[in-house]
Amino acid sequence: MGLAACGIGANESAPLGARRQQAAEQGAAMQGKLRQAWLTTGLLAAALALGTGAAQAQPVVGVTKDTIKVGGFGAMTGPLSNLVAPQLNGVQAVFEEANEAGGVHGRKIVYVKEDDECLPSKGVGAVKKLIHEIQPFMIVGGGCSNAAIAQKPEIVDAKIPWVIVGSTADSLTEPADPYIFTSMSAAWMEVYGMLQHAIDQGKKRVAVVWQPDAWGKARIEPMYAALKKANIEPVLVEEIAVEPTDLTATVLKLQAAKADAVMLILFPKAAVPYLRDAYKFGFQPLSVGGSPLGEIDVIAKGTGTADAVSNLRSLAAAGYAADDPHVAKWKAIIEKRFPGDRFNVLHMFGISAGQFALEALRKAGPEPTREKVIQVLSTMTMQTDTYSGPLRCVPGDHQCHKTLGVFALKDGRVAAVGKTEPKR
Repeated sequence: MGLAACGIGANESAPLGARRQQAAEQGAAMQGKLRQAWLTTGLLAAALALGTGAAQAQPVVGVTKDTIKVGGFGAMTGPLSNLVAPQLNGVQAVFEEANEAGGVHGRKIVYVKEDDECLPSKGVGAVKKLIHEIQPFMIVGGGCSNAAIAQKPEIVDAKIPWVIVGSTADSLTEPADPYIFTSMSAAWMEVYGMLQHAIDQGKKRVAVVWQPDAWGKARIEPMYAALKKANIEPVLVEEIAVEPTDLTATVLKLQAAKADAVMLILFPKAAVPYLRDAYKFGFQPLSVGGSPLGEIDVIAKGTGTADAVSNLRSLAAAGYAADDPHVAKWKAIIEKRFPGDRFNVLHMFGISAGQFALEALRKAGPEPTREKVIQVLSTMTMQTDTYSGPLRCVPGDHQCHKTLGVFALKDGRVAAVGKTEPKR
């Protein structure tokens, strides 16, 4: 008798098949859920990976795969443009030379300049445009203290690395701000150096003639401090207009005071009439000025005779005269790239600032950030091509240049006649 006949096969085989079918369906469902879970987990992992990569690859302001944008500002027009535009041209020449050599880690430097005319009112607008519209990675600029003092708060708020080219006011870098560095000598350095040079020449009856704008005010207090430190009571301190036409009265006062050295805290527009009138009255003491009086040959033309500047000495951040063989390479580069420019110490300020910034960008590596750049700058030492001493920054002291050249007019040419390292 078969199982079916006994009632066993028919009754038991049907439920077993159903159970097997049910188990198969449950297994398929479980596999589907597992596949869905694996898919979800994989997508989540991929999303997390992409998210992490996106976080790591957040764009850096002013930096693309092929370019790095650097901002600059200064007087490109206006009465002081002849003092500032050459400085910015020096910076630009350094960057253009670097670009021709392949750039920085494969990126070309795009240098964008804004004109501030050396006016605080226009300077704030210029730097705001630079920060918010141009959006550079860093700034290499600033040629006048008057404008730079007004611009500083905007730069500090934006946390953009700033290498100052020519602005010298002490308040720009004292106390040190993490994002601000200067490759230019600070105001106190010039006046301390000016006085030290007079002392080194044996002068004892020191007078001071100064102009009362922001630039001059940034120097007169350090000059008083330098005089006090040297235990010198000035025979006369005379304030004059920024653009005087006649300084006969001032010259006669100095002559009556028997000054044997006059510290000139002046721009050329005031220095020329002083030197002209002093020569006219036969008053020719040692006269010592700062970096704005570096083009002594041009000043001589303004006075009408080279004899009027025979005792003029200028202290400047640059270490060489424009005709010095040491800077012949840069003279050729500037005159090629800017045919209308006459190479001078002002270009040298910009060249050193540009080289300083360029080296910081190189040291920051192929993935630069602003934080990396300020970290590099805060401990960087380098010798530029146009300064006689090194640029050396340390934490807490971002006045990185402290060696000044002393210049005079010799045989119709501006010549370096010494150097000094002023100390407070």
